[in-house]
Amino acid sequence: MYKSLSSVTWSTSNLLKAWTFGWMRSRMGSCDKDAEMVAPKEEVIRFTSDSLFKVGVSREDSYVIGHHLMTADYRGHFSHGMNRMPMYVQDIKDGMTDPCAKPQIVTDCQAIALVNGNNGLGQVIGKFCMELAMKKAKKFGIGMVSARGSNHYGICGYYAKMAIKQDLIGFTCTNTSPLMAPTRSKVAALGTNSMALGMGGLGDDEYVLDMATTAVAVGKIELAIRKKEPIPESWALGMDGKVTTNAEEAFKAGRLLPLGGVETNSGYKGYGLGLMVEVLCGILSGSEFGPNIRHWKTKDKIANLGHCFMAINPQAFNCGSKERLSRLLKQLRDLPPVDENKPVMIAGDIENQAMDRVDREGGITYHPNQLKACEEFAKDMGIEPLKLVPKNVN
Repeated sequence: MYKSLSSVTWSTSNLLKAWTFGWMRSRMGSCDKDAEMVAPKEEVIRFTSDSLFKVGVSREDSYVIGHHLMTADYRGHFSHGMNRMPMYVQDIKDGMTDPCAKPQIVTDCQAIALVNGNNGLGQVIGKFCMELAMKKAKKFGIGMVSARGSNHYGICGYYAKMAIKQDLIGFTCTNTSPLMAPTRSKVAALGTNSMALGMGGLGDDEYVLDMATTAVAVGKIELAIRKKEPIPESWALGMDGKVTTNAEEAFKAGRLLPLGGVETNSGYKGYGLGLMVEVLCGILSGSEFGPNIRHWKTKDKIANLGHCFMAINPQAFNCGSKERLSRLLKQLRDLPPVDENKPVMIAGDIENQAMDRVDREGGITYHPNQLKACEEFAKDMGIEPLKLVPKNVN
């Protein structure tokens, strides 16, 4: 479909397998000798940006996506970082995503807006929408933007962090391909339907909730397959529509249980949250919704995903929200833990620890399998390979 793709001859299926294996292995741990080199954050952006530019994405948009994917890895979410890049490239190659599309405002009414992504790249659409929501929040106290015609837009927490940097509260959610089996259903009808809410406190203190509404991500089932381990009964259904502990069967079926698991363990609450996201993203925006969204691993039609973005100006309430939030977070972190080696944490603390480690070490540590996939990808794409540097040991 796009002229710049004519020179792309690499085997995406093989690279995707290597990439997926790489990030799964990174969760299991790397060998010491392989963990002595790291990829600087700027180099990760450069590598992903060059890859996307090669298939027709503008330099500006390539950077937007590259920065987003780097941030996911920087925060420790390797399943949504550079791991996703070959998938985006393949979607462009297959004509499933338009690399040149720009988001367009369809409706603009005071504090709200509706945006058509025109089947563009999700991160480009997401950044546009959150910036619009923040602009409205600064003017009206609150801003809400609904988007349709989009694709996978990365980690939700990225957009919440955008708002925090502007001293705003940020919220976003997205629908996805059907992967959740609603409570009492034997088939999938809703997506993992992730959401994020973020607010800053005093200094660098912050609360950033970034979560799916399913019990677990598909990647954890893939990891169980690699480790030849059973999965917990609260994770997924098998091909027969019944709860399974067989990881391979669960992966093949693609029927994740809602957050909470089965009905007796309050799985209906996760189902309810997933449906809430669908209302905000699919119903309001005019995008595809629920079981009507293109199923994962298929390419019979464009995704046409829906997103929701909200920004709130806490200063409009004039109640010292930053101080109050930091006080609450401190009270929670200071609670006596059950295990002295595992203190009480706040949503976002683990990600901050991951970022601190990257900053200390001078770059992001990737598993050798993922680095090998990067090397093959660069060769087949005809771009400069990912450059590594020695890890800081101080």
